[in-house]
Amino acid sequence: MSLSPDTRARIESILASHEVVLFMKGSPQRPQCGFSMKAASIVSGILPEFAHVDVLQDPEIREGIKIYGQWPTIPQLYVRGELIGGSDILEQMLNSGELHALLGGEPPDRTPPAITITDEAAAQIRKAMAEQGEGLALHMAVDAKFNSRFELKPATGHELRAESNGIVVHFDLASAPRANGIVIDWVDRGVQGAGLSITNPNAPAPVRPLSVKALAARLSEFTVIDVRPPSARAHAPFPHPHRVLDESSHDQLAALPKDTLLAFLCHHGNSSRQAAEHFRSLGFTQVYNVEGGIDAWSVEVDPSVPRY
Repeated sequence: MSLSPDTRARIESILASHEVVLFMKGSPQRPQCGFSMKAASIVSGILPEFAHVDVLQDPEIREGIKIYGQWPTIPQLYVRGELIGGSDILEQMLNSGELHALLGGEPPDRTPPAITITDEAAAQIRKAMAEQGEGLALHMAVDAKFNSRFELKPATGHELRAESNGIVVHFDLASAPRANGIVIDWVDRGVQGAGLSITNPNAPAPVRPLSVKALAARLSEFTVIDVRPPSARAHAPFPHPHRVLDESSHDQLAALPKDTLLAFLCHHGNSSRQAAEHFRSLGFTQVYNVEGGIDAWSVEVDPSVPRY
């Protein structure tokens, strides 16, 4: 498959206009696949700002960049016009310190995170590792949304090693600061069975419920964000100052101070909860979901708002 002259010119124009460009699925704020999330998280840990191209919004670039760099997968990082690689290569370069040097960042902090593994968790981890045989090391990744993942695989020697209760855990350089202070326990979840439980003090506070009466009493404190579609907002508008969440407003809302009190509102409180979780994952620390949504507001606070 050949690359059309127009697509090649577009790619070359993008690369000439930006020193660092990440071709990815979605955006750094809203990645649409795990590999793109990993790559964006790694780069943003060194460079707060860099250019990106959402290939899902541009099929020609999505296929063309694969041909241009002779690299078959997305994401792809280019620095000064040169293809660096995808998420796995970026992780290797991050851990070795090469990526910091390439992007002009300070030498990486190689301080291992402080971790705590309880006795029961340590016993279960030892059992699992024994069943897998020798030659494998326990790795823990903590992504930008503070989701944690364990993996047994060989160590490369560039990871940071943290030890607790006789268990050594390997961290990549992006995960290490996010993991500092974590507690790993073994808990019984009832019908879901027993498993490892991770308490991470660095993760944003959970989304908190907010009744419509509490919102009415504290309206001046909150930035209310209506996540309903335009037709629903037109039929039953929220009768107080608020913002709306859509594709055009997302990045503006995401740029608000991370300690802004956000109250997410929808029809019954379900879609708003998903939106609230997303903004929590972006680092917002005071995120609330309006329980019962605009329907509860009509019933309990303002009957003039139509129900539907």
